[in-house]
Amino acid sequence: MTFARVALFAAAFVAVAVVSLFPSAGSEKVALSVAIDGAIGPASSRQLKEALDAAARRDAAVLILQLDTPGGLVTSMREMIADILASPVPVIGYVAPAGGHAASAGTYILYATHVAAMAPGTNLGAATPMEIGGMPSLPGGDKGDQKDVGDQKGGGDQKETGGRPAGDAMMAKVTNDAVALIRSLAELRGRNGDWGEKAVREAASLSANAALQEHVIDFVARDTTELLQLADGRTVDVAGKKVVLATKGLPVETLEPGWFIQLLSVITDPNTAVILMLVGVYGIVFEFTSPGAVAPGVIGTTCLVLGLYALDFLPINYTGLALMLLGVVFLIIEAFNPTVVLGLGGVAAFLFGAAMLLRVEGPGFALSWAVIGPAAALTLGLALLSGTYLWAARRKPPRVGGEAMRGQPAEILDWQGGEGHVLALGERWRARADEPVAAGDSVEVTEIADLVLTVRRRDAGRNGARQ
Repeated sequence: MTFARVALFAAAFVAVAVVSLFPSAGSEKVALSVAIDGAIGPASSRQLKEALDAAARRDAAVLILQLDTPGGLVTSMREMIADILASPVPVIGYVAPAGGHAASAGTYILYATHVAAMAPGTNLGAATPMEIGGMPSLPGGDKGDQKDVGDQKGGGDQKETGGRPAGDAMMAKVTNDAVALIRSLAELRGRNGDWGEKAVREAASLSANAALQEHVIDFVARDTTELLQLADGRTVDVAGKKVVLATKGLPVETLEPGWFIQLLSVITDPNTAVILMLVGVYGIVFEFTSPGAVAPGVIGTTCLVLGLYALDFLPINYTGLALMLLGVVFLIIEAFNPTVVLGLGGVAAFLFGAAMLLRVEGPGFALSWAVIGPAAALTLGLALLSGTYLWAARRKPPRVGGEAMRGQPAEILDWQGGEGHVLALGERWRARADEPVAAGDSVEVTEIADLVLTVRRRDAGRNGARQ
């Protein structure tokens, strides 16, 4: 029995040793892939962060970051760049598929990756920063002047000492900051910093082959198989350590975005966030005006919370948000207390607030007048419709309470002296009259006081009306 136990322990030891010497298929290195398709925003940043965490947790050989983006928010772009620079797993930036591009923020992100590649038929560049603040232009119109930032010299000419408008000075600061960022990334990865500066200052763009000739990318690859083959053997700096890539023939596993990232990509669209806010406000208003309906309150509260959550991720102007909410409040008051001033003021406040809501304008993150205009018109229409109904209801005679009793027909049940009882609206009432009446007479109610009706003959009222 003792010998059998010893043999069993020996066999287990040998099995563990063999497993440790020959790794199982489950520990085989893989290349993970994540696709950023569309505008760079909070959802993109979250998606990349989760992909990098998954790559580090699974000890992946590389993470392929496939880009097809028109650009996006600077805040999200910088978060993604910081995550790439701090990643313990090498990141291969790959502009694909054919016909895709890595414009604006995508160019900076591609510069930050350890290896940069493009598919044939793609392009990158046009990395000039967008306008900061200001009002969105009307359809077909030109952008207005930007708000002055900084000290003003000379009183009312709104010029700085160099004779340049303060708005241009602010854009120059932003542009210089962007140039410094792309140059620092180019120096870190050994890429063409001069062309990077040209892409920022002059919005220059390059095709895949031209980018390879300009030493902006490392190679051109038709697909991920060729991408991994060409990246194999390259030495890259990963978090301060030199790493030689061994990527040839690696299996590629695509990481799909989860439901939360998909939801975030929808609600962080500024136009969706504004619609959610409006639906939330009106849902709560309808719940207060019709207590017990439940559904408007539940839907409104949910939409309002989602709208506020989305705005928390966006670089919003809180003055614009306050003006939008103030405009909605004015229009709600207009609905219950019709006045022209509150209605017009509410629409104006809503439009100005919506125009000022975002501090920046980027591809995919600009408020559309196609949303702002109809939303304001719908809000004003609902206010006017509610006001019309309230005004009509105010002009109609009352239907409940003491006021509703006036003019109602009644029949004398019994009468003695100047008082008695009448039947009105199917109920027995005490009544009095200033003229002689008798049981069975038809009368009408003229007044009600302390649950006592004052009545008069119906024919007397008509005769009096004729005279």
